[in-house]
Amino acid sequence: MTDTSRFAIYPSLKDRVVYITGGASGIGAALVEHFAWQGARVAFLDILDEAAEAVCEKLARAGHPKPYYQHCDLHDIPALQAAIQQAASAVGPIEVLINNAANDDRHSIESVTPEYWDERLQINLRHQFFAAQAVIPMMKAAKKGVILNFGSISWHVGIGGMPAYTTAKAAVEGLTRGLARDLGPWGIRVNCIIPGWVMTERQMRLWLTPEAEADLLKNQCLKEKVYPADLARLCLWLAADDSRMCTSQNYIVDGGWM
Repeated sequence: MTDTSRFAIYPSLKDRVVYITGGASGIGAALVEHFAWQGARVAFLDILDEAAEAVCEKLARAGHPKPYYQHCDLHDIPALQAAIQQAASAVGPIEVLINNAANDDRHSIESVTPEYWDERLQINLRHQFFAAQAVIPMMKAAKKGVILNFGSISWHVGIGGMPAYTTAKAAVEGLTRGLARDLGPWGIRVNCIIPGWVMTERQMRLWLTPEAEADLLKNQCLKEKVYPADLARLCLWLAADDSRMCTSQNYIVDGGWM
């Protein structure tokens, strides 16, 4: 368990209901843990049941309330929206939505079919809108709320080899700005998180070679790797009242790569 003693505690996050997509591993697991450490009431979904239960049990052993976990495939929008309503009934109206879930599998231009294109946009873009659609009535009723959408540095720095993914992630920024404009009158803030290359277990297992690491650190201003906790701590600030006038913005955590 990460030592949080030297990092900020946000009183406004105490008992705040936070809903996270893709919370069983990687950045999502760090988000679940960091919000639980703040005393928030956390609900999250994923399809990785064993990993999700491990996150929940680790937090319970550390003395935190056990997060509310739901198995849900984000390709199924009715199931996603039903899960959000169920979580709101169990934990409380959603006050913070973090659209974290994504999949950056590589694919060549030649291999992409119309069906694969549609599936990549479903898992990397479509669910973000429909999750927001499900929580917006709760936030409007409360006259406040926070939606954090995860984008990607990939298309900003011209990474190839996954055109459907980079297209979807570019669109997340447009979605964020449109939602921020429409929802601002209700006090709902919407921002986009843009991670650099984050050292999750999956990224290190599949793509982190010595050559790739050397190239990454050459391009970054800060000569250290970015980890999931670095993203989670930014999300804490954006979900807290400390950032009350921050909306419609992109927040980049990349060690100065871009």
